[in-house]
Amino acid sequence: MAEKPKKPQKPKARLPRGLEDRGPAAINATRAMVEKIREVFERYGFEPVETPAMEYTDALGKFLPDQDRPNEGVFSFQDDDEQWISLRYDLTAPLARYVAENFDTLPKPYRSYRVGYVYRNEKPGPGRFRQFMQFDADTVGSGSPAADAEMCMMAADTMEALGIPRGSYVVKVNNRKVLDGVRDAIGIADDGQWLTVMRAIDKLDRLGISGVQQLLGEGRKDESGDFTKGAGLKADHIALVVGAVDKGAQMDARLRDSKIGQEGRAELDEISKLVATSGYGADRIKIDPSVVRGLEYYTGPVYEVELLLETKDEKGRPVRFGSVGGGGRYDGLVSRFRGEPVPATGFSIGVSRLQAALTMLGKLDTRPELGPVVVTVFDRDRVADYQKFVAQLRSANIRAELYLGNPKNMGNQLKYADRRNSPCVIIQGSDEKARGEVQIKDLIEGAKAAAAIASNQEWRETRPAQFSCREDEIVAKVREVLARHAVRWG
Repeated sequence: MAEKPKKPQKPKARLPRGLEDRGPAAINATRAMVEKIREVFERYGFEPVETPAMEYTDALGKFLPDQDRPNEGVFSFQDDDEQWISLRYDLTAPLARYVAENFDTLPKPYRSYRVGYVYRNEKPGPGRFRQFMQFDADTVGSGSPAADAEMCMMAADTMEALGIPRGSYVVKVNNRKVLDGVRDAIGIADDGQWLTVMRAIDKLDRLGISGVQQLLGEGRKDESGDFTKGAGLKADHIALVVGAVDKGAQMDARLRDSKIGQEGRAELDEISKLVATSGYGADRIKIDPSVVRGLEYYTGPVYEVELLLETKDEKGRPVRFGSVGGGGRYDGLVSRFRGEPVPATGFSIGVSRLQAALTMLGKLDTRPELGPVVVTVFDRDRVADYQKFVAQLRSANIRAELYLGNPKNMGNQLKYADRRNSPCVIIQGSDEKARGEVQIKDLIEGAKAAAAIASNQEWRETRPAQFSCREDEIVAKVREVLARHAVRWG
């Protein structure tokens, strides 16, 4: 007897770790937030440009990955020509490729902004996603500290445009050249070892001095048991590095004679002067020697925006949001393609991270946006008539839809409208049709009234928030309902 064929197994619906689905409320909050950022960036004279989510791996450069294999830190694959292609891990490296490719036709300095998702092939965790949104602005073609100062001022203005009050954020500034002076004093020749040192310092806020000291030395084991190999520095060199990034420490005598370190400090003095002259005090923009930024390509001033506000997580534990954006000078990125000096500086806002922070602080409206007006189907033979009502509303720029499910049960149609968060529904049965009228049911007012009415009998007698109007009054009467509840879409 032949075996029965096995039923094909259904795939399990599941979301990969480090990713998230987003509904209308979150999407609308992002849209509102992005528009506020865009307004500030355009006020500063930046214009939009868009680059693809994928680039040739060699064009992105080996700045984020910690190892030599192409997909360490980034998501990569080979195309049919056996070329390695990677999903972008930030918006800066693709911009460098774009500028280099279009160098002769772009105005210099070139000022642009971009917004989009970036992808990191990293271990996901709380607040650490494999896909997240960034919003960047960059000035390419200017080596002036004024370009860096402008980025810092724009970062401060953006925070306040998003409703974060002065004193609740700070833009912290440092200079990689100062840290290069530390490298000279220690005598580190190996670029890989120095990058490990930089990334250890970049974790100061998260791990504290003790954790950084471990990463500067032999290494550190995290809470999950994973071990991160350290930079292998000697104890006196660890002390020199920690002293250089400790805000309260005196400058080590070994750092005073470094030419590049002196150059970095001079640039920081110039930035401080420029922002102060423009009215940005130390409560908004300040020099902080602990700011490093983890990416390898920074060559000069680096900056970071930190939220100082504290809130509590779902378990009632205090949460400090920390960094929600940053950037710096990267004079070598475009030069990789051009073979000539091309100075550049930029600033990036972590939109996804900042949105989570603003939501927890109550600075974003996360209520679901109201849905469209729903035209119900009382008589399935008259769908064309109902569709005409929908067309009239849409022509008047009112969001509207025809109920496209099974029209057999009017109760189900009203439940659908409730789930769509509709402000009102249109109903027309045979009696209303004979009179040339429709019924408009105000669902927002009805929900308020239902909460206040004690009995079903009283509900039936009063029929709150439902009224009749002539067919030719539909648009005007719906507008009255929308105005009553200050309904705005988008």
